[in-house]
Amino acid sequence: MKKTSKKSWIIASALTIGMAVLTPLQAGATSVEPTNGVTVQIEQQITGTIKKFNGVGVGIKGIDGKNYYISFSKFSDEQVKQMRKIIVVGQEITVEGGVVEDYADFYTFEDYKKELPKNIPNEELTKLEKMFSEVKKLEKEASKTKDMKESEKKYEEFFKLQEEMFQITKPYILASWQPQPFNEFLEYYYEFSENNIVIAENDKKKLKDIYEEWVKLRKDGQEEKSEEKMKEFKKVLRPYLDELNPPETFEKYIEGVNLEKISTEDLAKLKAIYEDSQKAERDENYELYNKLSMEFYDIISQFIIPPTFEEYMSEYMSLRYEIKVNKADSKKLKQLYEEILKLDKKEDSTKIDEKWEAFHNILEPYFEANKEILISASKLTINGQEYLPR
Repeated sequence: MKKTSKKSWIIASALTIGMAVLTPLQAGATSVEPTNGVTVQIEQQITGTIKKFNGVGVGIKGIDGKNYYISFSKFSDEQVKQMRKIIVVGQEITVEGGVVEDYADFYTFEDYKKELPKNIPNEELTKLEKMFSEVKKLEKEASKTKDMKESEKKYEEFFKLQEEMFQITKPYILASWQPQPFNEFLEYYYEFSENNIVIAENDKKKLKDIYEEWVKLRKDGQEEKSEEKMKEFKKVLRPYLDELNPPETFEKYIEGVNLEKISTEDLAKLKAIYEDSQKAERDENYELYNKLSMEFYDIISQFIIPPTFEEYMSEYMSLRYEIKVNKADSKKLKQLYEEILKLDKKEDSTKIDEKWEAFHNILEPYFEANKEILISASKLTINGQEYLPR
């Protein structure tokens, strides 16, 4: 169960009104004219300050005052691993690269093909390339549409097509699969080593036997049986996982949540749901976990002390390169926000939605003017050191 903090309340509210959607840029042959009027030449050089780093790319504020997201998708895993050690928010970076239209465009069919076994016939690769293009198209359409039902429909088609692609590649993947030795598997996936948790010898033998049976079932393509075998594996491992990463108690969780006065009865309900949801998560019963999480939020949201308008804007806008809203718009936003807080969530849900939409409409031009220009990097210079894809 994730913490329902002030910050999560802010983000949840933002998602409710659709603020998290970024409109992609339209790429031309040699340049791009984003809606904010800045022309970016293909393979141009950009220098700026790193504002955020997500492990696979950086958000920067260019010396031209514009916002960019720089993807490291062309670089090898080893190069990215090395860059993670040296990249610091606030440092300067110089980038050479080309503009892409959408975040999905950072991952190409060539990237996908590199992950596939070498023994897939050309006719299957041709089929996969066509399906890959359709998957990318569906992904873009689903992310752009504001109609929730239409978006869900697109994502359903997206996942269905992905599954069809997997079924084509599956026999070749299984044929070329070289499973890790048991000890490597245990350390890599579960972060066990002799330095942290010692597994009893009888349990270790049991785990190794189950693992070898799982490998055989996987190689035979017996998915359901292999999944059951892995559940058996995790059941033996669970006490050690809990020792390595002890689950957070309800009491510890609730300490970090800013609540108004809550009754003993409601607190007891929350504790029971919290503990049941943790068990469901450990058992990988995600349907039950999601159901319990919603029940938990429905109760706790009645008692969460919402942030003030100033706190809300400070936190939310900090996720948006600290966009500055003018005084007139800020006054309108504050009035709407305070009206939303006064409305009853159940009885006035339609009015609340309408006011969030009005709130969003005021902010939309600011987001449009400050959205990120997407760059696929082909050269990076960090601390005077140059990086080229290899």
